[in-house]
Amino acid sequence: MPSPSTQAATQGKHISLAEALSSLSETSTTRSVELFRHGTLLVKWYAPRGTDLQQPHSRDEVYVVARGSGDFVHSGSRVRFAAGDFLFAAANVVHRFENFTGDLGLWVLFYGPEGGELREPS
Repeated sequence: MPSPSTQAATQGKHISLAEALSSLSETSTTRSVELFRHGTLLVKWYAPRGTDLQQPHSRDEVYVVARGSGDFVHSGSRVRFAAGDFLFAAANVVHRFENFTGDLGLWVLFYGPEGGELREPS
């Protein structure tokens, strides 16, 4: 039987925006940090500065914009985003942030199997 602390960790988790912001120093060369992991779910804080140099990831990912604004470029399209917006990038799809404000901060949620979820016909 799991210990009470392990049980609590798997039944609920709270991470405030302030905690996410403090997890990554503004002067750090690292621009993302892992905040939580459970099953296939991996939650990170991502705060690119200057240029977004990320490469496609092997799993589906969701971004929730916590602060800042800019352009999200993916699959040959460009979408303007702002704080509070939800953005999705399928596994292995080239995507990046451009023309973003200096305070950009995003919750990133990776989930599902390598290669992404099965695509259902529209």
